[in-house]
Amino acid sequence: MSGDQPPGEKPAPTPERLREEVAVTREELGRTVEALAARADVKTRAQEKAAEVRAAAQEKASHTITRIEDKAAHALHAAQDRTPPPVREKAERAAQAAGRHRALVLVGGVGLVVAVAVLWRSCRNGGR
Repeated sequence: MSGDQPPGEKPAPTPERLREEVAVTREELGRTVEALAARADVKTRAQEKAAEVRAAAQEKASHTITRIEDKAAHALHAAQDRTPPPVREKAERAAQAAGRHRALVLVGGVGLVVAVAVLWRSCRNGGR
């Protein structure tokens, strides 16, 4: 025991030891500040979450579209296999004619929708 210190007290730290403790404390404080800043940046976190949700939705939509296209192609092939050749030929000619007269087909479709809407409305109103 030295005569400079009362019993039970720690020896005084050296300047080198104090510098090391300050350096460690600064590093810890820096990490803590960065973590708090990241948590406080709500806008960035919300944007990141929105990007994740958007990517997941796009992936799901893409997968769903692929499944629908596959089922539609399968149904088309099944229908073509069951359709007699003369009927298929007439359907192909009708599709080609519809392609050539697209405006006429659109006008007819709109007219059909209007007629159905009028009939539906009159039935719904009890023929009034």
